[in-house]
Parts: sequence; structure tokens; C-alpha cells
Amino acid sequence: MSANALLRSYQEQAHVWDEMFSAGGIRPEYRQFVAALANLEGQEMTRKDELAKKLFMSQGITFTVYSDGEGIEKIFPFDIIPRIIKHAEWTTIEAGIKQRLKALNIFLKDIYHQQFIIKDGIIPAALVYSCPQFLREMVNVHVPHDVYTHVAGVDLIRDHDGEFYVLEDNLRTPSGVSYMLENRSITYRIFPDLLPKNNVQPVKDYPDLLLRNLLALADRQVSEPTVVLLSPGIFNSAYFEHSTLARLMGISLVEGRDLLVHNHFVYMKTTKGLARVDVIYRRVDDEFLDPLVFRPDSTLGVPGLYWAHRKGNVAIVNAMGNGVADDKAVYCYVPDMIRYYLNEEPILKNVPTHQLADAEARQHVFERMDRMVIKRTNESGGYGMLIGSAATEEQMDDFRRAITADPRSFIAQPIISLSATPCYINGTLQPRRVDLRPYALCGPSGIDIVSGGLTRVALREGSLVVNSSQGGGSKDTWVLGPASEAVS
Repeated sequence: MSANALLRSYQEQAHVWDEMFSAGGIRPEYRQFVAALANLEGQEMTRKDELAKKLFMSQGITFTVYSDGEGIEKIFPFDIIPRIIKHAEWTTIEAGIKQRLKALNIFLKDIYHQQFIIKDGIIPAALVYSCPQFLREMVNVHVPHDVYTHVAGVDLIRDHDGEFYVLEDNLRTPSGVSYMLENRSITYRIFPDLLPKNNVQPVKDYPDLLLRNLLALADRQVSEPTVVLLSPGIFNSAYFEHSTLARLMGISLVEGRDLLVHNHFVYMKTTKGLARVDVIYRRVDDEFLDPLVFRPDSTLGVPGLYWAHRKGNVAIVNAMGNGVADDKAVYCYVPDMIRYYLNEEPILKNVPTHQLADAEARQHVFERMDRMVIKRTNESGGYGMLIGSAATEEQMDDFRRAITADPRSFIAQPIISLSATPCYINGTLQPRRVDLRPYALCGPSGIDIVSGGLTRVALREGSLVVNSSQGGGSKDTWVLGPASEAVS
């Protein structure tokens, strides 16, 4: 089958923004890539697809699904057709994410100190204090350089009009960056000449940028501060990512049992004795970090870690308690935060969102539930969610009862179309829905965003859920350099 036959067989979806095709034909940013496909022999695409699967298998690029009865560890699905973003579009995305994270960092400092935003009536006190991620233990605690969110993954979607919207902010322990790096590595293997020809911007600098920011947080005046990555362990769904990032940064991958606290200093157990730790990049949730302060049954954290951090003897990335800023109910107020703290209009829009603690909004949503997405405010991974158009009446009734019992824990949003992109599935090109998670690194010197991100794909036909735990996969994301605009 030739590449031209692939294109002719592609069926676009009505009222859906297609990333590769427009009413006038192939979009300019894709033309070079499609021209290269036209030169491939009939079965070459299938061979490349099979090679990609073998590479993922041989390199052990996996994720974990706890609820799957067939075995929890799976190879991460990868589609070989890249998602391509124009330089001009990326410039807007980058500026919007930087603006958003700047405001969110200020919000976190404010909410744990003076609370001006509450006193001025911009955000309700009850909303903040009722958030499970708001840690009273972090009130008036100084964090290095006032940076609370060092690593962020901001989820973007594209509606039927082609405009990007922020779907949610992932500020606690955002995952997926290792798949962004591995996707690019695999793409270099299957399309070795196409990335330079298309002037695709690199993503390989991410580990170096992250390490630079981590080292900059060390308070001790030594030539080589000790940085570790704290993982819950091998059974965690993102363990592949933890080990990959630790290896790429050249730092130790540790679990709670590998660390101890003595006299409010953190030490790592090594074969040469104890080594003092300056910075912890933690991938353990707040409630498990210190059994002396949070959950006493936790075996994942380190007893005494909270007080070591509070006394300024160790930096923790991301800061404890920053989950209050990615609560889905607080998300509604991010545009107001931008106006309040920065005196600017938001560059990237929020998806219209109803807070179901409001009785009028709740009634409005109940009457239109078949056109809504209902989400629990503190769930992730596609769990705790109802898509009204695909739900049964029984499922909607269950959600109505749950919402009525605890309205603060739910939000509702209109069903967004989500843009589609061609995927190579069973030897043909088929449209599948996608989102985009760029990764931002906030450090003492500012905010860095690598030119790319993780494009997640809803591989099930007709699905709008892109999460890997719900059957989703991913693509390589190509951000074109400025010179590519003129070429195309």
C-alpha cells in the first residue's frame, strides 16, 4: 500500500479539528513529512511500525495499570505518525504556560503566607481550606527561592475551532516526560533523516535543564551538592520514568528506606557510609512523605523529613502542599489569579467549568448531563470521570447521588471535541483524538519549556479519554523551528 493510498483512505471526522488535514488539503506544517511518506515503498510503514513496537519492548518502556486482570505492567502504545506543531503556535503555547505558572507559583506562596487573594475576595477561603491537598503544615514555611512548582505538566486540548485550551494543571508529581524522551529516540530510529529536514526542535535537553534547576536549590556551599530522586519503588506505575530520569541526570534513585534523618539533616545510606542529601526530587505524594507528620502507616517516606525541610536543610521538589493549585475546583480561578497577580489577560483560556458546590450550577449540569464531562476534583489518570454522551442513565444517576452528597468534590465541563490526528493502525490511517502535555521547569533563573511535549492519543475508536490507564497511547510531538515556516 503506497503512502498516497494511505492518505486517500483516511476518513476525516465531521466537526473535529484535524491536525494534519484542513478543508484546503494537507496543512503546511505536515507537507514535508507527507511528501517523505509518498516515497516509501508499500510495506515500509508497516515495517517501521513493527520496529517501533520491538524497540519499545526491548527497552522495557512500560507503564502500570493496577486494575487490569491480565497483568499490571504493559508496553506503552506508540503511534509512528508524529504530531506537528507550527513554530508560531508553539510561541503562543510557551508564553501562555509561563504566564500561568508564574501566577500559580505566586498563588501558592500567597496562600501559605499572607493570603491576600482570599482577603481581597478573589477566591473563597472555604474552597482553599476544603482542598485535601492544602497542607496546614506548610503555612508560613519558607521554600527555596519561593518556587513551589519546579516541574509542571500542563494539559492542553484543541477544540473544533483549532484554539488551544488548558484542560488542567498537573503540579504535584507530573509524569510522562520519559515517554516524551523515548518517543523522540524511537522516531530518530524509524525516520532518521526527517527530523533535521523538518527543522524539528530538540527535547533531549530536558534532563540537563532539570538537573541544573535541582542543583541551584542546594543551600550548602559545596562544589557538588547531592541530589536524589525519591521513588515509591518498583511497583509504582511511573517507576520506568523514575529510573530513566535518575539515569539521564546521573543522580541516585532511592526509596524511603535508603534515607534517614539525623539532627534535622537528611542522609543517604551508601557503601561508603552516610552521605548528606541537599535536594530531593520526590515522586512520592505528600501524605506518604513523613510518617511522623502525615500518614503514620506510610513506609514510602522518611521519618523526620518534614522538619529537615522546614529548617531549610533539604530542598524538596515539588514543594509539599502545592497540590492545592491543581485542584480541579481551584482551576476555575486561575484566569482570575493571572489578572490579580500579574495584571494581565490570560493568553491560554480555561475550558468553561461549573463548580458543583454552587446549587444553581449543579441544577444546570443535572439537566444537561448527557452533554457534560463530570470529574472528581482530586482524581487523575482518567479515573473518577463520567463522559455524559457515553454514559448510561444508571451511571448518570450514580453520579447525581454522589454529587449531591459531596458537591465540593466534583466539577463539570462541556464535552470538548478534542482535535484528531492520523494514526497508523492495522495498516491504515485512522483519526484518533489527542491532547498535549508540555513540560515546564521552574527554577531560580526562570521558567524553561522544552519545545515539545507528550501527545497522548485515545487509541480506542470514538474515545475521548487519552490516559494510558484507560487504553491511550502516545506520539512524538514535533515543534518546528522558525525557519520551517518559510519552507512550508
